[in-house]
This record gives sequence, structure tokens and C-alpha cells, in this order.
Amino acid sequence: MMRIIAGSLRGRVLRGPRGSAIRPTSGLLREAIFDSLQARRYCLTRVLDLYAGTGAMGIEALSRGAEWVDFVDRSPAACALIRDNLRRTSMAGRCRVHCTAILRALGHLSGPYNAVFCDPPYRESPWPVLLETISLAGLIAPGGVLVAEHPANGDLPQGAAGLALVLQRSHGDSAFSIYGAEETRDTGHLPR
Repeated sequence: MMRIIAGSLRGRVLRGPRGSAIRPTSGLLREAIFDSLQARRYCLTRVLDLYAGTGAMGIEALSRGAEWVDFVDRSPAACALIRDNLRRTSMAGRCRVHCTAILRALGHLSGPYNAVFCDPPYRESPWPVLLETISLAGLIAPGGVLVAEHPANGDLPQGAAGLALVLQRSHGDSAFSIYGAEETRDTGHLPR
């Protein structure tokens, strides 16, 4: 059973996947990610949830005050699950679900986003291309953040095209890496 960890929807139950095609982010990992973002004072007003699966990361962001979330997943079953979870939480008016391939979506989305969540299937390793494509497309706002979920034994780059690795944490077999987008000279420096 998946529950929202904090915010206005705290404790609300989300519908999980049937079978093993979708691997939802565990509650402990979600909590660790959002605690890390909050401790570093990252803004989460406009969010992009890539490889969204159940939509739990984006819905958690909405619960914690995000104004808008774009969910992207190529699986029609995942998109239906996200839409169902949005109906259950009455959040459908503050987001859009894009049922398309990730790289195709990146060419059509209009950023910038304050936060981008990426949780591709663990058997894939799209990181160098994905990080660079997101950054070069201008999808992350200056001072924004990208959170990459990956296997604990995964090897991710230290950065890419304006993104720098800020933090890496492991939780069991899973891990997350936080990349900060460089700030412009007018806005200061990267939050730590």
C-alpha cells in the first residue's frame, strides 16, 4: 500500500501497480528524497515527473505545495494508473499526464521546471544522454534540481551540461542522486 508522506494529502492511499512492470518508489525513499530537497531549500512549485509510473513522486510534490506537475510515462497502463491516483486525490486540475516516450516528450514540454524527477527502469541506463538532453532543452530553471533514482550499485555521471551532482544517498537496493542546475550570475549560487 502506498501513502502520501506529508503535506495536504498526508496519509492518502494511492493505487499501486499490478504485476512487476511498474516499480513504484518506496515510501522510505520518497521521504528521504523530499527531506533532502527541503533541507537544501529547493523550490518545488513547477515539477516534471519522468518515468512517472504510479505518479507517487509528482503527487507527493503536489501535496507539499507544488502548483503544477507534468507526468510523463510511455506505458498506457501507467498513464491510466496516474490518472486514477490523481482522481483519488482531487489533483487532476493541477497537472497533465503525457503518455509518450520520454525523449519525445522532452522536445515538446515547455519548461522551465524547478524540479525534475527521473526514475527509469533499473535495467535501463539512460543517464548521460538523459541528463544532457534535459539540461540542454532548458527544462530546469536556474537553481532548480533534478533527482535521479537508480540502483544502489549504479554509476551516474558527476554532472552534465549545467548540472552538478550535489548529493547521493543509498537506501537498500535503491539510491538517488540530486543534481543542481547552475544559477545565473543575477540569482546567486547553487543551494547546498
